[in-house]
Amino acid sequence: MAAKRLFDGSEYDPDRPDDKRIRTRPSFAAVIGQVVMVKSLQNFCSALEPLLRRVVTEEVENGFKRSARWVQRTPAPLQIQALQASTLQLSFSGDLSLPVFTGTKIEPVDGNPLQVFLVDSQTGSRTTLPYPVKVEIVALDGDFPPSDNENWTSEEFNNKIVRERTGKRPLLTGDVLVTMRDGFVMISDLAFTDNSSWIRSRNFRLGARVSQESCQGVRIREAITVPFVVKDHRGELYKKHHPPALEDDVWRLEKIGKDGAFHKKLRAEGIKRVQDFLKLWVVDPTKLRKILGLGMSDKAWEATIKHAKTCVLGNKRYLFRGLHYSIVLNPICQVVKVTINGLPYPTSDLTGVHRGNIENMVREAYVHWNSLEEVDGLQLSESPTTALLPAPGDEEVQYANHHDRHQDIIRSSGIHQHGNLTDGFVDIATDAFVHIHYGGGGNDWGQNLTQYLDAPPIHSNNGSIYNGSDSSDCDC
Repeated sequence: MAAKRLFDGSEYDPDRPDDKRIRTRPSFAAVIGQVVMVKSLQNFCSALEPLLRRVVTEEVENGFKRSARWVQRTPAPLQIQALQASTLQLSFSGDLSLPVFTGTKIEPVDGNPLQVFLVDSQTGSRTTLPYPVKVEIVALDGDFPPSDNENWTSEEFNNKIVRERTGKRPLLTGDVLVTMRDGFVMISDLAFTDNSSWIRSRNFRLGARVSQESCQGVRIREAITVPFVVKDHRGELYKKHHPPALEDDVWRLEKIGKDGAFHKKLRAEGIKRVQDFLKLWVVDPTKLRKILGLGMSDKAWEATIKHAKTCVLGNKRYLFRGLHYSIVLNPICQVVKVTINGLPYPTSDLTGVHRGNIENMVREAYVHWNSLEEVDGLQLSESPTTALLPAPGDEEVQYANHHDRHQDIIRSSGIHQHGNLTDGFVDIATDAFVHIHYGGGGNDWGQNLTQYLDAPPIHSNNGSIYNGSDSSDCDC
């Protein structure tokens, strides 16, 4: 052994790790113990699995039972609305005031702020949700929806939303995202930034949809307005007024364009304002129709008159005195009061010579309008409306003395006489309301006053709203 160690050239050193000859090895018993332990663990897991499955199943069933009890305790309105979600829809309040111009606030025709309501489509009545929802106002193409598709889907609605042109500002500005509470929301500031001429239909619609994140899975149908044209704001300089004012330029009336053919014809005859237009229409509609000529169709004529009749007349009254007769006129030359020999006389009872004298005085007052005496119209309603007839002799003297002078004035003014103008005098009674009395003739003035009731009458203190008509036969 010593020789062998000497032959290797090294000595045995038990402290050197490289020289350790004995390695640690697991015993056979330890190996057998580990195998038995693993087997036991597998058997334990196999035995535990059914128990775990049973516990999980019981917990899931208990969870479903608790959910069912919560649904039963949910308020009835929420359950009903969840079941009838398809009947809910948004709705705009009223028609829009047209036309719409870029940069101008969008409003309904009544002048109130635009509103969006939640309604039940089956009953048409307004309803509410127990939670607030986000409502988005969007611009839609005017050709949506097709006439054969009134039950559009949300996807079809979204596909027709119109976005701004490249490089332009957002198409709609203002209150485009609002929160609806208690079934309604107010849109106080909303305007277009671009006109509608660049899309195929040349029209926009306003649409309102509920944000999907806030409706909690309830399907609420979108709201849409009627299609309308959006014009550039510079067109607002030529906008028609609804209703027109007496002092408005006559081209503010429908079918009469600024510096158009009809405007030039009227201006050449001294008819520059809406008041001038209405005065001639009351006194001599035939002459007014002749001035406008055959270029204005009957349909356009009716549209212009209909718009003019919505004019607000106010309370101004004008007094015209004669020898035995005095008449009070409103701003468009309608008779509101007659005085004979210093006593008020009911215009509905005017006959014979009295009627003829009053007719002539109206024409004379029209010619000398600027020299009439202005009176307080509010005090007229306090005057009595009945009086005795003057003596027959006075009638004949009055008629004989003034008939020739009236006829000369009428001929010099170019006014045409058609029957009895007093067939439609306006009489203000003690209740301050306007009453229209009709005579028996079929003259032009009587026909005009009949139209006051048809479409509707011109009012003394406020005018009705006229929302325009189609653009045909317009010299705009």
